[in-house]
Amino acid sequence: MTQKQRFKDIIAYFKTNQPVAETELHYRDPFSLLVAVILSAQCTDKRVNLITPKLMEQFPSPQKMADAEVFEIFEYIKSCSFPNNKAIHLQGMAQMLVKDFAGAIPNSIDELQKLPGVGRKTANVIVSVVYNQPAMAVDTHVFRVSNRLGLTKNSKTPLETEKVLVKHIPQDLLPIAHHWLILHGRYICLARTPQCSKCPLTEWCLFYEKQSKQPSND
Repeated sequence: MTQKQRFKDIIAYFKTNQPVAETELHYRDPFSLLVAVILSAQCTDKRVNLITPKLMEQFPSPQKMADAEVFEIFEYIKSCSFPNNKAIHLQGMAQMLVKDFAGAIPNSIDELQKLPGVGRKTANVIVSVVYNQPAMAVDTHVFRVSNRLGLTKNSKTPLETEKVLVKHIPQDLLPIAHHWLILHGRYICLARTPQCSKCPLTEWCLFYEKQSKQPSND
């Protein structure tokens, strides 16, 4: 099977069977989504969703968060991973939004990456979800699933994976394809114990094909 055909078949499956796929992070506006995505680095969406309601109630705007002390922000996020660094990033991000962007969330990947705590993955999420731009955010799930399925071959970095996915997935489908791959990795194609027996994509999966050819230990 060619790579082109693999993409075509997998996309067709998702379009038919998962026509709606969205971020599992809870947010009410672009600023709260940006805060949630920053917090989600190496932290589960479930944990972030427990943190953000009170955090955003206290600091509902870039100006409010910019005016806060780091220790104040820390108190609301201390149950997530790396709370000290993230509190510093959130304050710095909010201050830069106020100072350089009049409190608005930038709509370009380059501008977003100037914000503290915002890397390429986070920037891609924002332009994709908020501005519906054809961007592909590559997190650990997207990276793993893409390699296992054979959508990418031997990609060593998220950026390599991103470039291949953007090349082969139609632009209008990139925003939802990001969520297809994340959700598949989160609930089926798990890192340590992939649930191949439950997976609807084994017909096209290189990982499954290789596993099936390995001799049984019975």
